[in-house]
Amino acid sequence: MLPPSPQTVGLYITACASGAATADHQANSVSTIERRLSALTWNYAQRGTPLDRTDRHIATVLAGIRNTHSAPPRQKEAVLPEDVIAMLETLHRGTLRGLRDRAMLLLGFAGGLRRSEIVGLDCGRDQTEDGRGWVEVLDKGMIVTLRGKTGWREIEIGRGSSDATCPIVALQTWLKLARIGHGPLFRRVTGQGKDVGPDRLADQQVARLVKRAALAAGVRGDLPEGEREEKFAGHSLRAGLASSAEVDERYVQKQLGHASAEQTRRYQRRRDRFRVNLTKAAGL
Repeated sequence: MLPPSPQTVGLYITACASGAATADHQANSVSTIERRLSALTWNYAQRGTPLDRTDRHIATVLAGIRNTHSAPPRQKEAVLPEDVIAMLETLHRGTLRGLRDRAMLLLGFAGGLRRSEIVGLDCGRDQTEDGRGWVEVLDKGMIVTLRGKTGWREIEIGRGSSDATCPIVALQTWLKLARIGHGPLFRRVTGQGKDVGPDRLADQQVARLVKRAALAAGVRGDLPEGEREEKFAGHSLRAGLASSAEVDERYVQKQLGHASAEQTRRYQRRRDRFRVNLTKAAGL
């Protein structure tokens, strides 16, 4: 293993940005390049030969790539409460798969959960090695304990105003009929939708569920079909909660597990952006 060379790494990320380093000659995005650079840095550090990312051969090249190729972030469309209700109607209540999907949508929306957090939940504490948290159902609601990016946190999910849209009722119905009392909450449904396997769902299944249900419910039907498909993903649930919860912003921030209010505001698609009008305040 050769020692790290900032010059060589600088040439490599330049090739990634130009497409010369890819088989199809498609230029990599800035986020992909940064991810690959982080992987190289980690690998060299593990071998005891740290790579200096602040070296001008890397830092200057990366800054140029960001200035030239960086694009504004593409935010996923938020699914609002009326959208979620319409999406629930597209799912079959008489099948195990439909009951599971209803519980995932409602729990993900009410908890503002990431897709990995949804499928990473267990029925109880320390039940699986790959679990990312567990649930505890109480009289007035449910406590979800999660291991997130910044450590462990608790999320409180209250009962809904109607059983049809209550995430706790949906989860209990799924667990009862699927006969799940231990291990992963959300599992694969096999045997033409009649059997529940032991395996935990992959987080990509949440994104596919949100996309499929949103399209079937006609959410954002004003957009062309191809554009609509790109609008929805697992993050649509988190953005939906942040955009529709009419409570103090700090409560939404705590629910989403954000370190700052500014991070939470990025998820709020229909907040009043001009509530504070500095133009008028300045006298114009």
